[in-house]
Amino acid sequence: MEIPPINLKAIVLVHWLLTVWGCLVQWMPISFSWSNFSILAVGLWAIAQRDSIDAVLMFLIGMVVTILTDIIHFGVYYPIFDTVPGVRTDVFRFSTGMAILNLLLKPVSCFFVYQMYRERGGEYNVNFGFPSVSRNREAYQSIDQQDESSNQANPFNQAQDGKPAVRAY
Repeated sequence: MEIPPINLKAIVLVHWLLTVWGCLVQWMPISFSWSNFSILAVGLWAIAQRDSIDAVLMFLIGMVVTILTDIIHFGVYYPIFDTVPGVRTDVFRFSTGMAILNLLLKPVSCFFVYQMYRERGGEYNVNFGFPSVSRNREAYQSIDQQDESSNQANPFNQAQDGKPAVRAY
């Protein structure tokens, strides 16, 4: 099954719009806005540098981190009652709904950003310090085989008449 190509610009634009709509009512702390808008700035960096693996990886990691922080923000700051004093109920519900929709779309966006990371040449290699066996052994040369270019009869680079040869530095 082929994964449809999604443009990084569309991902950043959708999350920007949902974040702006989610911040219409100030029921979340300012850290919610700062975290989401700063990750969108990293997304703009990934758009500007099309060949950068680091930019898209930082955007991916930032999206994953904001998923966790948004869950914590919703759990801690969502009001028990369905209103915030001084704000109309429908505006509060719209703002809350857009913030929740933003959170629900982030895992899907992370999947597509990960595909872009792979397309740009990124690999998912994590080393936790444990020894592992690598399957790619093409770059290694066996010590049992000698190169034909090496001279077995003359291992110390001496001339044939017994005098030392001139060393090239």
